[in-house]
Order: sequence, then C-alpha cells, then structure tokens
Amino acid sequence: MKLGIINSAFNQVGMDTATGLEHIARIGFDCVDIFTEAMTITPEERRLIADTCQRRDLPIVSLPVVATGLIDFNDPVRGFHLERCKKFLQLASDFQARNIVLVLGEYIWQREVIPPEDQWRWAIETCRILGDDAGAKGLDIALELEPFRLSLLNNVSEMARFLAECNHPHVRANIDISHLVLSDCGPDSLSQLRGKAVHVHISDCNGMVHGDLPPGRGVVKFHPYLQAIKEQAIDGAVSIELEYSPDPANIVAWVEEAYRETDRLMQLCDLRS
Repeated sequence: MKLGIINSAFNQVGMDTATGLEHIARIGFDCVDIFTEAMTITPEERRLIADTCQRRDLPIVSLPVVATGLIDFNDPVRGFHLERCKKFLQLASDFQARNIVLVLGEYIWQREVIPPEDQWRWAIETCRILGDDAGAKGLDIALELEPFRLSLLNNVSEMARFLAECNHPHVRANIDISHLVLSDCGPDSLSQLRGKAVHVHISDCNGMVHGDLPPGRGVVKFHPYLQAIKEQAIDGAVSIELEYSPDPANIVAWVEEAYRETDRLMQLCDLRS
C-alpha cells in the first residue's frame, strides 16, 4: 500500500495549500488526500492543486466529504447533499483520484422521533445513487465508520450490514484504525470487511475520545490492525489523519513525526510498497 496524508493537517493551522503540498512531497509521502469544498473551490485553487501535485509527483488518491444531510428527513435537504456529493465525485475524477471518503450522519433526536429504519433506508437510497455516479466515473465511495453513539455506521458490524444491504459494487468501506479502537472493534472484526474496503486512515488516540494524533502519541496497538489490513490485500493507501494540532507553530515537525512512525509501522508489517 501507499503512505499518504490528508492535507487538512496543514490547512487547519492556516498554511496555504501549495506550501502544505510542498511539505507533504518533501517529507516523502507517496500520495495525498485533498480536503476541500467542491461547491466553492475556485478554478484557480483547482489548478494550483493539480499542478503542484503533478509537478511534485504526488498523486491524489481520495477526497473526504462530510454529508450528514444524506440521511435528513427532508427530501430537499437530501437532494442538495446528493448534488454536493456529485460535485465531489466530479472533482475527484478531475484530480484522477480513486475515491471519496464519505461520512454519513447520525440518528436524529436520539432515535425517538424519526424512525431509525427510515434514516437507514435514506442512506441506502442516497448511497446507491452516488455509487452509480461513482461507477460511471471509475471511482468508489469509501464509507467512514464514526465511533460515536448515534452515528449511523458506528461499528464494523453496522458497516458490514450497510454494505450488504446497499449491495453496490462502488459503495465500499474506509478503515479508520483509531475509530475502530474507539468503537471497541478489534482487528479480528475486519474479517467482516474482507473484499469491501478500499482506503485506510491511521491516527492515534487515548482510547477514550477522538484524537487524530500521530501514531505513538496514544494507546493504539497498531501492529495487529495493520496485519489484518495487509491480509485484505487492499490496493490503496494508508492516509494519516491529523486534526487540530495542539502546537500549530510546529505543525511541520508534527507531520514529520507522524510520517516517520507510520512508515516504521508499515515497514514492520511489510505493508508499504
């Protein structure tokens, strides 16, 4: 697999896109996930991203998108988010990426007012529509598991159930190691996603709350998860996800640390190609 990073690590501390991408290439990453907004990205920003990545031989593999409105109970809201996600798919196609990592929403009002099975059904319907659009563009939808109590996909069993019911060849899974730990899903649980995962996120946490730390800064035991991922023979990337650094002034060192430790872990498992 390739080793990448989501460029939001730099964006969130106020660093401009080009400088962030230059650091990512210099540090030694094989590829990059681009965090942006497809509805408002300017033609100039599109060209800057594409030109910088091409010049630095830094392939774009994925675009993350949070679209909680895909399971909203209002038809126009779901319609808007469908069109927004289609713009992400078009942008991913323009960047010659492989997938978009899609974050669905949470059950509303503690599952007490809107029947939860309705929200599940809306997610199936919207993901099938997006899967058709992705397939036509040679892309995949990689669904994110979110380790929160009311998240629609909050453990591996629910992810596997959703993928089985959706039953679409271009609606697949993203494996997020930190999220698996926080949802009490061990490495063995990944057998439920065999042949269904196309992308991986890696970060550390304290085992209790969402962290997105460099590997080694928390409590995650990565080796068993990486070994389970290796056994799945995913033709994709392991992308580091770092969010909201506690020391923005030293973000470059923070990313360099994450790169070194993740590379070491992947080499130990003979996972990086």
